Amino acid sequence: MLEKLNEMVRENVQESVVNNAAIPNEKNEAVIQAASGSIFDSLKDQLSSGNIGALTDIFNGNKAEGTQVAEQVSGSFIDKLSGLGINADTAKSLASSIIPGLIAKFTQKTNDPNDSSFNIKDILGSLGGDDGKFDVSDVIGMFNGGGQSQQGGQAGEGGIMDKLKGMFG
Repeated sequence: MLEKLNEMVRENVQESVVNNAAIPNEKNEAVIQAASGSIFDSLKDQLSSGNIGALTDIFNGNKAEGTQVAEQVSGSFIDKLSGLGINADTAKSLASSIIPGLIAKFTQKTNDPNDSSFNIKDILGSLGGDDGKFDVSDVIGMFNGGGQSQQGGQAGEGGIMDKLKGMFG
């Protein structure tokens, strides 16, 4: 999935990254990888922390701007750019100009039945459990300390199963 994400980022940031005088040409590819890596890492973090609501918001096509996921992706991206020696103002400007659009494009591609570049099951699988596979027991385990499903799979408000249904519906 990360390769596909890198390609999607590369296709969508030409003007903002490659044609940006504040970013040295030799760092263009590292910036692209930082953007896609930040998206991937943030989605994985949301899943592993059990924040299914944030993921369902993103994958149900709600606006990416101002969401917890977008804020986390932007912060991670800014940190990665700083590690590349790109100044803070440039990093913040670049994050605010490309991250919301990239998340929106990613979720649009995921939700488009005519676009097979990203599949929600493959995405969740690549973000999934310790075995590299995602299944409902991985998510339920996050809510009950790794044990087996509680009766009906309920966990808190609305239950985890209701939240998961929203991701696929």
